[in-house]
Amino acid sequence: MATDILQHNHHQGAHDGHHDAGATKVFGFWIYLMSDCILFATLFATYAVLVNGTAGGPSGKDIFELPFVFGETMLLLFSSITFGFGMLAMNQNRVGTVKAWLMVTFLLGAGFIAMEIYEFHHLIAEGFGPQRSGFLSAFFTLVGTHGIHVTSGLIWIIVMMVLISKKGLTERNRTRLMCLSLFWHFLDVVWICVFTVVYLMGAM
Repeated sequence: MATDILQHNHHQGAHDGHHDAGATKVFGFWIYLMSDCILFATLFATYAVLVNGTAGGPSGKDIFELPFVFGETMLLLFSSITFGFGMLAMNQNRVGTVKAWLMVTFLLGAGFIAMEIYEFHHLIAEGFGPQRSGFLSAFFTLVGTHGIHVTSGLIWIIVMMVLISKKGLTERNRTRLMCLSLFWHFLDVVWICVFTVVYLMGAM
């Protein structure tokens, strides 16, 4: 009886330890996201200062194609929704469903990046690269930094799919998924700001 109680307490303590460690990691990730907020706030501020510095080159009205960018935006918004479905499946311990939603999220995110690369290539081919003016330098830096973050998120999704396939929905993998979820939704919010401040206001 005493042995059973000791074993139960040991397992309970280990579970609580994992839970506390997971909560600490999520809290630490929130701190990282706050530092990323400062980074993007700085880039937005730089863009606001340089937006009129076209140096005789094109302005946002001349180069932005809102229907195209709106398509990009929808891809990222839907990817945030599909990730949410994946987290719901995680809470229900449905490993296969989690991996399926992660794959859908990955495909939507990859589509977003493909459209962004196409946009950048098109602008550079037209002679509107980042070296053309202060406005374009700020534009490429802000949008490109967000794109690099999304690419990092896509790599993270692949890693999580591999880890879940090998080890299942362990406490560590659940914590990693929670952090990835925060990261992905954060990028969604940042993009909404980019779409509004850069594209919508720029096209007016």
